[in-house]
Amino acid sequence: YARREARTGHAHELDESKWQRFCESFPFEETPDQAAAIEAVRADMCAPKVMDRLVCGDVGFGKTEVAMRAAFIAAQNGRQSAILVPTTLLANQHHDNFRDRFADWPYTVEVVSRFQSAKDLDGIIARVQSGEVDILIGTHKLLQSDFGFRDLGLLIIDEEHRFGVKQKDAIKALRAEVDILTMTATPIPRTMYMCMAGIRAMSTLSTPPSRKPCAFSRCA
Repeated sequence: YARREARTGHAHELDESKWQRFCESFPFEETPDQAAAIEAVRADMCAPKVMDRLVCGDVGFGKTEVAMRAAFIAAQNGRQSAILVPTTLLANQHHDNFRDRFADWPYTVEVVSRFQSAKDLDGIIARVQSGEVDILIGTHKLLQSDFGFRDLGLLIIDEEHRFGVKQKDAIKALRAEVDILTMTATPIPRTMYMCMAGIRAMSTLSTPPSRKPCAFSRCA
């Protein structure tokens, strides 16, 4: 954390017209908390400082959309995003959500999981290393040493407390180099202490959506 604080981060730039188009394509009404979290993430990523922000909110309160806006900012600047999740099921859910959300944009979304063959995995790794993949979603496979990103600018961690010691060591190795956005519904005491102490920034989503159809979880 001291190394991250001392580093000069990448100040992302935004095409305002494209940013507005992407924001307006969100099929639900933003809650005040969600809008504030999105603006905080945007400010973090556009500042010359490495981001380390925790977004805390219950399931369905809009954490994933915050992550999508962050990934859009990174992609707009030609930088890759990695989304680390604890289970294969969640990886596939995120892949469907991100693919749908970015369907109208020239950004490639891929997923790595245990359901893929070694040949398919090798093909994705090669495309990630060449920069053909903009957003990569997966489980602990993303932390394998043979996974080399061409220009990783953003690491999104879903439920960090569900990863083991070895995985957390690999995450720590990345923290001094890239922007970090952590999402959780149940932050562990250590994480909460670091946020309260000002070591990490935190946004809280405490307002439930005004309307929540069954498909909300696909874009929330």
